[in-house]
Amino acid sequence: MEPNTPRFAFGPRNYRLMFIGLAVLAAGFITMTLDSEDYGEGFLGITLGPILLAVGFVIEFWAIMTRSGAAAPIARDAATVTTVPSQPAPATPVITTPTYKR
Repeated sequence: MEPNTPRFAFGPRNYRLMFIGLAVLAAGFITMTLDSEDYGEGFLGITLGPILLAVGFVIEFWAIMTRSGAAAPIARDAATVTTVPSQPAPATPVITTPTYKR
């Protein structure tokens, strides 16, 4: 029997991508606040900041949807694996006649 190892939804690659996405999102928000124009209507506040935010959200979506890899351990225990006892198939079909009479 295999040892019971937990299987996590995300692997190390997913977490790395999530942290990169969070950093890009933070850079987008910081870039929007650095705009020196009135009400943030300059290049940084209207163009560059929102582009960084969109890229950050795409990275986050990609981090969530990416598979963690084939090397991820699979948990196998009594709660997750159900076994059905196998019964040998009958060699010849059994034909029974009805027991009722008219």
